[in-house]
Amino acid sequence: MDIYNIRNELNSGKTIYDLPLRVTYYARVSTEKDEQLHSLSAQVHYYSEFIRKCPKWTFVEGYVDEGMSGTSVGKRENFLRMIDDARAGRFDFVVTKEISRFSRNTLDSIQYTQELLKYGVGVLFQSDNINTLMPDAELRLTIMSSIAQDEVRKISERVKFGFKRAVEHGVVLGNSRIWGYEKQNGKLVIKEDEAKIVRMIFDLYANHQMGIRTISSYLGGLGYKNSKGNDFSFSTIRGILSNPKYKGYYCGGKSCKYDYKLNDRKYFSQEEWVMYKDEETVPPIVSEELWEKANLILAKRSIAQSSENKTSYQNKYPYSGKIICGIHKQPYYRSLYRYKSGDKEVWQCQEYNKKGKRGCTSPILYTVELDDIMKQVLEELSIHKSEIIHELVQIYTAIGSSSKADEETARCKASIDDILRRKDKLLDLSIDGRISDKEFSLRNDRFNEEIEKLQKKMKELEAEKIKTKDMMQSIEVLRQAVDRELNFSDGFSDGIIDALLDHIEVFGTDDKTQVKVKVYLRAVSETQEYLIQRRRGRTSVCNRQYI
Repeated sequence: MDIYNIRNELNSGKTIYDLPLRVTYYARVSTEKDEQLHSLSAQVHYYSEFIRKCPKWTFVEGYVDEGMSGTSVGKRENFLRMIDDARAGRFDFVVTKEISRFSRNTLDSIQYTQELLKYGVGVLFQSDNINTLMPDAELRLTIMSSIAQDEVRKISERVKFGFKRAVEHGVVLGNSRIWGYEKQNGKLVIKEDEAKIVRMIFDLYANHQMGIRTISSYLGGLGYKNSKGNDFSFSTIRGILSNPKYKGYYCGGKSCKYDYKLNDRKYFSQEEWVMYKDEETVPPIVSEELWEKANLILAKRSIAQSSENKTSYQNKYPYSGKIICGIHKQPYYRSLYRYKSGDKEVWQCQEYNKKGKRGCTSPILYTVELDDIMKQVLEELSIHKSEIIHELVQIYTAIGSSSKADEETARCKASIDDILRRKDKLLDLSIDGRISDKEFSLRNDRFNEEIEKLQKKMKELEAEKIKTKDMMQSIEVLRQAVDRELNFSDGFSDGIIDALLDHIEVFGTDDKTQVKVKVYLRAVSETQEYLIQRRRGRTSVCNRQYI
């Protein structure tokens, strides 16, 4: 029957139960808890029997969604399948418990009941006593949906309040999918089989200078997989390295939802988190010293990656971003040259990559030549290591003690807070009509400019602080590199290159068989100059002088 005939029949005194209709039902619960699933089972049984008991109705198998929120229909597969089946004309009428089963969003409720009516399908919201086939149904539906929607808002506010109290009392919130732990009664308990992988990640990153992607490949090679059986992703490893829980710190208040109707979240910076040391609630998996060391490296690399010179940091090859053209001051790029004797890894200027010799006349460098230079550098360091480290300790201790970045940052934050208070007062003046809109706009813009300048300065101070910490830490990095890794008869690790080498500058000479390079080491003031000589397929490297 079409809607016109159905309404005529209803207006003549018949009820919906007197009409020959193909009827289905829709049931849903919002969680997968046992008691809710029992409720769902009861709904399914009730409506199946309810429809079958009506002699005029023809039962059509119902549609059920488990553990899905009623705020939006976007993820309710069976609900959307029901809409598609209505479009295909497979039933005439839907019975459901109440409006909140369809949606707690007023617009969704009206939209989908109207769409079903367009397909000739009515809906009976039994508890609300609303039959959308009746002319007054839309008004009643709007009122009841608004009530249901407001109930969601109240629930959302209660949940937020509960979260806030839980954070204040140090209860661990969120899901239990944090690698290395399981959650029990609001506390974290270490899962040793996963914790050993967490310790390995921190050790490889902080002590062995491995990049995140290299760590992922390394773990995969050892047969370690994530919970889904795949290799650890870049984001997972980075998340592990940056999570303060692994050093025994409670973390809460990281984000909140903008609005109960939306899925978007506001993610706060780490300075705004509720965070403190609590080894009872969050037992540490790694030492605080190892965590800080890893995060210093992580912060340094993040700043380098976000800087204007995106090529200043590369992690795929040990010399990436470290070979600089003496003419254009651009980084050299890695390439492979094909020879009959085999492929050779070479490095050439970025401008040469783009335009060939017209772009740059700086000579190429072979990786084997770079390795020879680094061997000589390390040999020189091994002779003078005690003097170098002694000088570094004196220099960097002075640098670290004279740093005022923390004090400057605190002053900037205080200034921003003061401006924000003044902005609030300005807004009050505008609302009271004591200043014009134009004056409000001009003064507010000036406040915003001041805040922007202070935020920029804070960012610069943070970079300076990280640089200072890195310089302080480089003493220990240098000490470890020299003491542990100077035995390079079988080659040397990529980590020692990253630890010691800042960059190498390349210059051509009048003699095409000679290449001059300047080597700049981290934490060493002197620059070393080397001359590469290429004659008849042979290459030699000699140290010319300290500059």
